Amino acid sequence: MSAWVAGEVGRHGEYVGIGPLDEYPIHQLPQPLAWGGSSDRHFYDRSYFNCHDRSGDLMLITGLGFYPNLGTKDAYVLLHRRGAAGGGADTQTAVHLSDAADPRGGDRMEQRVGNYRVEVVEPLREVRIVLEETEGIALDLRWRGLHPVIQELPHVMRQGAGTTLNAQRFAQVGSWEGLIAVDGEEIAVTPDLWTGSRDRSWGIRPQGEALPAGRPAEPSFDGMWWLYVPIGFDDFCLCLIIQETPDGYRTVNDCTRVWKDGRVEQMGWPQVEIRYDPGTRVPTGATIACTTPDGKPLTFEVTSHLPTPIHVGGGYGGDSDWTHGTWKGEGFTERVTYDMTDPAVAGRVMFGVIDHVGSATVHGPGAGVPDGSEGWGLFEHGALGRHDPSGFKDWFDLAP
Repeated sequence: MSAWVAGEVGRHGEYVGIGPLDEYPIHQLPQPLAWGGSSDRHFYDRSYFNCHDRSGDLMLITGLGFYPNLGTKDAYVLLHRRGAAGGGADTQTAVHLSDAADPRGGDRMEQRVGNYRVEVVEPLREVRIVLEETEGIALDLRWRGLHPVIQELPHVMRQGAGTTLNAQRFAQVGSWEGLIAVDGEEIAVTPDLWTGSRDRSWGIRPQGEALPAGRPAEPSFDGMWWLYVPIGFDDFCLCLIIQETPDGYRTVNDCTRVWKDGRVEQMGWPQVEIRYDPGTRVPTGATIACTTPDGKPLTFEVTSHLPTPIHVGGGYGGDSDWTHGTWKGEGFTERVTYDMTDPAVAGRVMFGVIDHVGSATVHGPGAGVPDGSEGWGLFEHGALGRHDPSGFKDWFDLAP
């Protein structure tokens, strides 16, 4: 390999690490850009996208991540189909791709893992996702932002004296156009019907192989309650994030409305009522009561059209089959299909976060648009373990 690309080994054998990214004036630390700003092995930089129409029959979730301190990169495609789209079945199909990351960061300029790639066509406005045919699945999708991006508040979680999560993220609601191919069947994706949200996040978050347990956490982790709702309307988008401890103490409260003309409003301290399917922890909808900066109330009535547990093949918290950042060897690819009616799969659902195809109507004097205006986007919720305000007494308690 040419030294112009590979870099040189230092006098004492240390790796120098200069790579193509260092040609650009984007440094934030006095070190090569390929090196993470933290030596924490859980340092990551990842994208997430969801894509769905308005039938409630199909939801696609996909993303790509780099884990420089683990030396890995990976991507995934998670496709939930039921009803007409699934031929009457209820299945969730995952394609996983993993590979070694370039230690000089050159592959971050071309975000690719195997047959999967993310192309930034126009930063903060347009992105293309391509999966060349892999295990019977192929994608060619173009995402266009319908509203400005929202910079979310920093998200920090601590367990005892240690930091388990310290991340920054931005979110955006957009439309999709292109093609999804599944085992020879082609699904046309048109921007008049297909929408979704995306986020980009980076920082510290548990990734890769599990570490030795060490001393038991004090206090122990008894659960968390999480709600994330980025939904787009014709004139504005709403992005709500709430996290609560088991006793209902709110550790994250971030509710922002962004108008198409760029105006940004903070929507106070939302009050939320989640409606669960009886005998489960799967929500069917929610009522979110907000307040505008000038004190006017408005309410969002949110409805779930298709629940997709992202810890069943998606690699997020508690997934027993796929963990982001784990070393799988070079050029790793696999396809896994789950029957969502199988009791062994259904039993996993309440122990993780569920992404829903969501719609919402807005009501009240603070709406700023005609009463009952409808929007579409993501309704993401997880009630893990105990949550006193919801009446969940432990990890196994279910809604009445």
